[in-house]
Formats: sequence, structure tokens, C-alpha cells
Amino acid sequence: MPKTAFKLLLLFSFSSLTFFAVLLLHLKARNVPAAVPSSLVITRNNTSVNILAAAVRPNTTPTPGRPGGALGPCPDGPPNLLGSLYVEFRTNRTLQDVRNLVGPFLQQGGRYRPSSCVARQKVAVIIPFRNRYEHLTHWLHYVHPVLMRQQLDYGVYVINQDGDGAFNRAKLMNIGFVEALIEYDYDCFVFSDVDLVPIDDRNLYRCSDHPRHLSVAVDKFNFILPYATIFGGVSALSKQQFLKVNGFSNTFWGWGGEDDDMSQRISYRRMFISRPDSVTGRYKMIQHERDSHNDPNPRRVQKLTETYFNIIKDGLSTLSYTVREIRKDLLYTLVTVDVQADVDPDVSRSGLKPGSNSYKVSLLSPEEHFQD
Repeated sequence: MPKTAFKLLLLFSFSSLTFFAVLLLHLKARNVPAAVPSSLVITRNNTSVNILAAAVRPNTTPTPGRPGGALGPCPDGPPNLLGSLYVEFRTNRTLQDVRNLVGPFLQQGGRYRPSSCVARQKVAVIIPFRNRYEHLTHWLHYVHPVLMRQQLDYGVYVINQDGDGAFNRAKLMNIGFVEALIEYDYDCFVFSDVDLVPIDDRNLYRCSDHPRHLSVAVDKFNFILPYATIFGGVSALSKQQFLKVNGFSNTFWGWGGEDDDMSQRISYRRMFISRPDSVTGRYKMIQHERDSHNDPNPRRVQKLTETYFNIIKDGLSTLSYTVREIRKDLLYTLVTVDVQADVDPDVSRSGLKPGSNSYKVSLLSPEEHFQD
């Protein structure tokens, strides 16, 4: 009898140790930094596309004024920065005014490369967008000169959600990442709200060793960081960092939650958020009412408890959308997309209105949106 009891105790101990070892390995696998995938298939225009194997079309058009011969790298600290900037939004400026100001230095599609050196990073600036043309004009007026002084090889991509369905800011940013990569071999991605303008050009729109939150001190919040884990407004991730976290979630419809979800993804992949100081990272926000069809998502708090389980199965790996139009303006590339708000079950589960499922390409040019 004692021998039988001893054998049972030994068997129980071995089973318990095995169970806990498997559990620890599972938890460790969940939290170690994910390897950058060698392939990533998304659904674009109802066609499967491996965005990491797709033929990228590098921009080989010479920048106006670029001298012949080999160029050296740009200095780590751009020499022509001004520091603190004066920004105001009362001026009745137009897109043509902005074209006249910065157009001579740009290539079609809002592309720029410094003429005297080779930029240290190739940066895609992604703006999730719908019906905010006045804000866009202010943003282009102020931010293009900043990016030029920072000596970046950059392009501006305005990702416009078509239709009147529930807005999905995070999905638009995922789409911007894909569309920019299809066009050029960018290695850094800055995601910016259209209503936030930096008021210090020493806040470099570049990527670093860890994901970077740039808009740390916004006038709306009295230039104070609202909470320690915030990642909203303006942020920068390298290509590798964005792939590690599987991009943003595609399922945050309406206002709120998607940036906190990204903050958690960064933490789960054992990266941390870096920031400029509260003087360099100052921003001015264009005051406005909340957009229609962008009501707060009542499930956003609940969804933040699910990030741990959804990071692998919700993001770039499950991205699906349709491109309606790509328009190249001198100041930016406008990509109008159907984000499928009318068919996504998360919209109805959130209690938000899916909107019209009739997506039509706008016949109005950006300038015509300003006309009375």
C-alpha cells in the first residue's frame, strides 16, 4: 500500500510539473517579441496580395535641384531646424496657396527627398481621413516645411474612407501602411491625425529603436501627457515594429480604443513607447466638433481586455478592403477606400450604424469642397 501511494504521488507530481511547464512555455510564447514574418497576405480589391513579396516600385525620379554624383548621408541632427514655431488656423488659406508655397520642392504625390544628402530614413506619413479638407490644408501648410527641414525622404498618404459608414481610423492606418509599401520601400511609418500640427520642428518624424509617441504635449490637454500609456495622435513605428505587432486592430469602429489597443500590442511584444520631451513634443490641435458617423464605440473598453488574445488574429494578417481611387496631388497621395463597414459584424455588435453600402468615387476635386 505505501508503495502504491508513493507511485501515485510521484505520478501526480510529474503530471503537475508537466502541466506548469507547458503553461509557462505558452505564456512565454505569447509575450516574446514576434519574429518579423517573411510573408503577409492581405485582401486588396478581392485579391490576395503578399505585401512583403509584392514588387515595390522605388521612386527613381530625380528630385529637382539634386546634383549629380554620389551623395553622403544627411547629418543625424538636421542643421536648419528653427525650434519653436508659430502656428495659427484662422487664415483662410487654400490648397493652391500651399502648392505655391511648397510645390516647387515636391514631386507629384507629396514626395520629397533632400537634394544635398541621402536621408537617413524613408518615411511614409499616413493620415486617416474623411471630410476634413480645411484641416488638411492647414496640416499640409505647416508640416511639409517641417519635414523638409528634417531632411527626410518622405511621402504623404491621405487614406480617405469612402461612404458614410462607421469610421474606422485604425483600419485606415493599416491600409495606409500597405498602400505606401506597394509604392515605395519605406522603412518608417508616421501615423498622424489631420488636426494635429507640431509647434517645434526638433520633434523629428523618424523612427527609433522602439515605437515612438510624438504628440506628447497637446494644447487641448494643457500640454500635459494625459496618461502614461497613451499612443494616440501622432506616432511612429518602423516597418519591423509594425509587423511585429500585426499592425492596428481592424475591429475598432467609431471613436476610441484603437490607440490603447496598439499600446498594449507594443507591451505584449516586449517593446516600450519612447517619447520626446514635453517641450519638443508640443502640438496645436485644430478645434472642431466630432465627425458624424464617428460616435464612441460602446464596446471599446471591453475590447481592450481582448487585445492579448486577438493580437495574432486581428490586424494586418486579416486586413481586407477595396481601393476606389488613387489620386496624385502635388501635395499628397489621396487613396479612397471601401473599408467594408456595411458587412463587418463588429459594426452591428458595437451598435453603430453601418451606413450606406453604396460607395461612389467623389466627382469633386479637393478644391471644390471649399466652394460655397
